[in-house]
Amino acid sequence: MEIGRMLLLMQRESSRRGAPVLSVESAIGRGSFAILVFTTLSARTRDETTIKAGRKLLSRAPTPQKLARLSTAQISRLIYPAGFYKTKAKHLHALAHKLISEFNGKVPSTFESLTSLPGVGRKTANIVLASAFGKHTIGVDTHVHRISNRLGLVRAKTPEKTNDALDRIIPNKYKKKFNMSMVAFGQTVCTPLRPKCSECPLTKGCPKIGVKSPR
Repeated sequence: MEIGRMLLLMQRESSRRGAPVLSVESAIGRGSFAILVFTTLSARTRDETTIKAGRKLLSRAPTPQKLARLSTAQISRLIYPAGFYKTKAKHLHALAHKLISEFNGKVPSTFESLTSLPGVGRKTANIVLASAFGKHTIGVDTHVHRISNRLGLVRAKTPEKTNDALDRIIPNKYKKKFNMSMVAFGQTVCTPLRPKCSECPLTKGCPKIGVKSPR
């Protein structure tokens, strides 16, 4: 199936089912700093919690300058109960100071600069580049890794290798929405355990690689 058609079917189905991640996308908006903060908070955290934590933090500290004025303890209280909130608070505090000291208080628009920030890895950097700056990058998390391999788009053992393979095969015009489409679909249909293959709009052409107990 053509990539554009596949993503469209995923988007329609996950939207119909109310994928939680779609609420995060609408809550973030388009500001690069907000996107960076929300994406940092989202790791190993439920989307509902990410939204609450992100809104609380950004209501107090909507800019790197204001975030830098908060202590790590204050940031921890604002983002609790996000997963690993104490570690994330330290990263966010250090990140704000680095944005001010090295990037004139602005979120940088290159992969190398983003990954130099505390707590920002490849996935977060790629999501920020795509969402905030319109770059042709794909953020690969567990959903993207799992579904890409189930569909047979790639054959890779790690998210990093999946990212490398997807970068080669996905046309640039689809990369910006690839992560969100896959994550939403992974939350609602192509779940980690017992995916809803009987209800999936892609089931006829899907090889279901690695699926053991479909519904």
